[in-house]
Amino acid sequence: MDIQFNKNEDTNKQLVFKLKERLKKIHLGGGEKKIASHHKKGKLTARERIDYLLDDPSDFLEIGAFAADGMYQEVGGCPSAGVVTGIGKVSGKQCMVVANDATVKAGAWFPMTAKKNLRAQEISLENNLPIIYLVDSAGVFLPMQDEIFPDKEHFGRQFRNNAIMSSKGIIQIAAIMGSCVAGGAYLPIMADEALIVDGTGSVFLAGSYLVKSAVGEDIDNETLGGATTHCEISGVTDNKFADDKEALDAIKKIFDKVGDPQNAGFNRSKSKLPKKKIEDIYGEFPANRGIQYDMVEVIKCLVDDSDFDQYKELYGKSIVCGYGRIDGWSVGIVANQRKVVKTKKGEMQMGGVIYSDSADKAARFIMNCNQRKIPLVFLHDVNGFMVGSRSEHGGIIKDGAKMVNAVSNSVVPKFSIVMGSSYGAGNYAMCGKAYDPRLIYAWPTAEIAVMSGGSAAKTLLQIEIASAKAKGKELTEEEKEAQLKKIEDSYKEKLSPYYAASRLWVDGIIDPKETRNVISTGIKMANHAPVEERMNVGVIQT
Repeated sequence: MDIQFNKNEDTNKQLVFKLKERLKKIHLGGGEKKIASHHKKGKLTARERIDYLLDDPSDFLEIGAFAADGMYQEVGGCPSAGVVTGIGKVSGKQCMVVANDATVKAGAWFPMTAKKNLRAQEISLENNLPIIYLVDSAGVFLPMQDEIFPDKEHFGRQFRNNAIMSSKGIIQIAAIMGSCVAGGAYLPIMADEALIVDGTGSVFLAGSYLVKSAVGEDIDNETLGGATTHCEISGVTDNKFADDKEALDAIKKIFDKVGDPQNAGFNRSKSKLPKKKIEDIYGEFPANRGIQYDMVEVIKCLVDDSDFDQYKELYGKSIVCGYGRIDGWSVGIVANQRKVVKTKKGEMQMGGVIYSDSADKAARFIMNCNQRKIPLVFLHDVNGFMVGSRSEHGGIIKDGAKMVNAVSNSVVPKFSIVMGSSYGAGNYAMCGKAYDPRLIYAWPTAEIAVMSGGSAAKTLLQIEIASAKAKGKELTEEEKEAQLKKIEDSYKEKLSPYYAASRLWVDGIIDPKETRNVISTGIKMANHAPVEERMNVGVIQT
């Protein structure tokens, strides 16, 4: 092993350690005091409920753990956006689970809470995945109601989704395990079956205080909308249970009797570990974006038996395309090559840059995978498309448009892993969030932005210099350096994968060793949804 491998390994392991420490803090939700208070009421926390519900809690793929990270600090923050979401198995059936975390602001809905809930429903819809709601929420966080209530992708969209999902035959089961008020009351009641925990669960359009002020009626919340009221008088809920565990056991029984889903028929053989050690991924992949490496060696740490069949290996070498298996599943991989490559004509091509030939190759490969019903995996470490007169005259925009078209119209499931850089139009061509990957995760080394920090800072500085000059002022070298540093620091923060994850531009940040599991879980879930369309690229640039 060379010195660079060891440096890479040390740096990546440190980044993974920091990731796990941050996750530990997030998993505490509202903190240990709030958890203790929750337990005192005889309730499990959101994460305890999920652990009890799942066949294997260690097999839970969390979505949006870092949602709202660093946001809403003026009101004390909102870890994980006050809701825990993810994919796991219940009685052998793969499901999406959505659990309000009442240790965080009583489970109130912030703008990012709505975005995260909608993301969970989107995944359920795309993959015909059953969804379980564990409801415990005080409703909309009123000081921010204007950012969560009225728009298309706000709070109300979830109830519209409940109805659409039901019409498509997607199973929805809800357990009311705490407060469920106002508009939020519709979510569990629009599910196929609504269970309620006696003594702690309650559901009503308006609580006792609002009822008193609105109609003058004196009534307590339990009589107004508790388990007995809704199971024995109104018929709003279906069955009541003594405690959280009893309600969760009832959900397990429901799924034990659910029929098997339709199968999309994605090819799977017996899973094999890579011949190359998975741990070698730390050494093969540099944390420093300026260091070259061979993407093929990284891929060999991910694919079964380290067996990777390249497509057009000798052409368009700045993008690596090929077929392999991940945990037995057949996949087509599109990845950015980060080392300098040389064409047959002797032209040198920079690593991480998409050239005309590589865009053309990738578009054709994506179409081939669609023809053969093979899911696509995109591994991002891209600086963007090649610029300059030679590329422009060679039609780089035309060839880039061809690749974007192929990604946009692909009908097989797509999965994106942002390993390193994901800049500008390169993010789009490599199936960034705007291009509907079924799942998109980032490594701790990821950077997502229009361009690199260095390039952006220099561009912004030039604008500031020109602006000052227009006002008759010349910046000194010291002022230029100070401005450059200020711009770089601000931009660097926004390049971070944590910044992206807090806003749900990615579904989460993972240890690179978890990549195989994320992709396998994703294809397993996508296999619930047969591919019913043929790929049609429409008018394509030639």
